[in-house]
Amino acid sequence: MTLNLISRFSVLLLLATLVLSACSPEQIPTSTPHPAPTASPVPAASPAPELVEGLADEPPPAGAESEFKTDFSQHTIPYGEILSGGPPKDGIPAIDSPKHVSVKEAHEWLEPVEPVVLVRVGNEARAYPIQILMWHEIVKDSLGGMPLMVSFCPLCNTAIAFEREFDDQVLDFGTTGRLRYSNLIMYDRQTETWWQQATGDAIAGEYAGAKLAFYPAAIVSWADFKAAYPNGTVLSRETGHNRSYGRNPYLGYDDVNQSPFLYRGEPTPGQLVPMARVLTLDLGGDAVAYPYDILSSLGTVNDTVGGQRVVVFWTDGTASALDTSQIPEGRDVGAAVAYSAQVDEQPLTFEFADGVSRDKESGSEWDIFGRAVSGTLQGAQLTELPAINHFWFSWAAFRPETRVYAP
Repeated sequence: MTLNLISRFSVLLLLATLVLSACSPEQIPTSTPHPAPTASPVPAASPAPELVEGLADEPPPAGAESEFKTDFSQHTIPYGEILSGGPPKDGIPAIDSPKHVSVKEAHEWLEPVEPVVLVRVGNEARAYPIQILMWHEIVKDSLGGMPLMVSFCPLCNTAIAFEREFDDQVLDFGTTGRLRYSNLIMYDRQTETWWQQATGDAIAGEYAGAKLAFYPAAIVSWADFKAAYPNGTVLSRETGHNRSYGRNPYLGYDDVNQSPFLYRGEPTPGQLVPMARVLTLDLGGDAVAYPYDILSSLGTVNDTVGGQRVVVFWTDGTASALDTSQIPEGRDVGAAVAYSAQVDEQPLTFEFADGVSRDKESGSEWDIFGRAVSGTLQGAQLTELPAINHFWFSWAAFRPETRVYAP
């Protein structure tokens, strides 16, 4: 191990020490000509355990039985795949009672290039700054009357939203302090079932074998969010916890020559380096990864996934949250969002020229938010798909059969 790598790992270990030592939405303006974005159809979550045979007698992870009331006799993965991330149960505190502020208030402490997680429900849009998610990893929230959970795993660069309504109840989530393939393992406070953040799968406990329903969420820049949704709301830094919001404790982790931290699994498939940024999409069991290097060179990508026509838009101007010590100073990695490539059942094909995405059928121009901003389709809104940002190693650990998009 090189001295440089040791230094980077030391920073990550320091984060665990720091964590242990600390311990009404507005609508989009009616003048906006675009209809409310709709979420893509996602199969409803259903508690239908499919336990793997031969695992029932395996002892749970060390220390877990003293911290959790989980039924560890039910699990779908070998417990040997689970590692301690350092902090104990809830050592990284979820935000259970989030406060929200206006775009104008948030602009006082958010820089234009900072990454935020955009979630839209009906006519409401909300930004979850990664500078906050970095330190809490889970936010319990509701938007447009829908109970949601917004999560972020810094080691995998995965910002994922899930529906919290499950099995005729609304679940609340916390952090277990454990990792699998470097990815956050969550637990629900109702049954203390353990859930894998990257996949939404219940891997241990009463609901083992079930799956949470994804809800579309995208990482975009603060500048793009506030320009598109000036009446949106923003997760407040008034979390009830004292954290260095705006600082990146994972200094230098976003480096293609870096090695994943606390990763124990099969070698990453060699189509891409482990730390390559990808946008992933899984429709009907068909999994595809779109490398950011390719998206940035093409601007717009047309594809078919699970028999469905899709389009991926890319734009520059979003900083990496995992690069430099101060998030706004991170290198520009851009932003990518995926949509169903049709409007009112009319299939569309897109092209990128002169810095603008247009559909060939009408010549209308489209923005990163899937909105037609000019042309005969002006005002139309594409349906957002539940595409997720990952480092390649993180996605490939769970879906090694993934097709890597090539133009």
